[in-house]
Amino acid sequence: MITKRTFLLSSLAASATLQAADAGMTVEERAKALQWWEQAGKEFLAVIDGVTPAQWTWRPAEGRWTVGEVAEHVVLAEALLFGAVKKLVASPVNPDWAEKTKGKTAILEMAIAPRRGKAQAPETIVPKGGMTLAVAKERFLAARVEMLEFTRTTEVALKEHTQDNPFFGTLNGYHWLIYAPMHTLRHVKQMVEVKQTSGYPAA
Repeated sequence: MITKRTFLLSSLAASATLQAADAGMTVEERAKALQWWEQAGKEFLAVIDGVTPAQWTWRPAEGRWTVGEVAEHVVLAEALLFGAVKKLVASPVNPDWAEKTKGKTAILEMAIAPRRGKAQAPETIVPKGGMTLAVAKERFLAARVEMLEFTRTTEVALKEHTQDNPFFGTLNGYHWLIYAPMHTLRHVKQMVEVKQTSGYPAA
């Protein structure tokens, strides 16, 4: 016979299990995250492929970044953002994560990768202009081994861990995970713009 107390306890346990499951990546979300990472990697490598030293350091205008500086920024930013994800999952759970981060995935997808609006990069990831194409490519590929493995295999309830973003407010761990490759795609478009600017070296 199921008593009222037993039913209540069972309901609470089921609710807790459901909440924990909701806080983790769904099959669809994991696939989408991997798609972001793979697309960003493919496009980044394609846009820097064959760039000559003269093209790498050519500045389209005063105050604008070169292809090489944008690439350096991407390498630094991906490492910083993925590092933030790893720190985030070790932080305390935010009990209000669902309400605080509701609808943010769609907002990020709409704003970051399409290169809408402008943002000032933190000083730690502002390029210094000293990274060669070979070094940028090597560091980019090496760092992505861990990033992709984490995305493929983690069972951490990413969404219940949150951190504020200066542009989008409270984001959860899943948001920070996809933020990195979307940010890369944003800057791939920037590199394409530089390469299409009048005066860009032919070789």
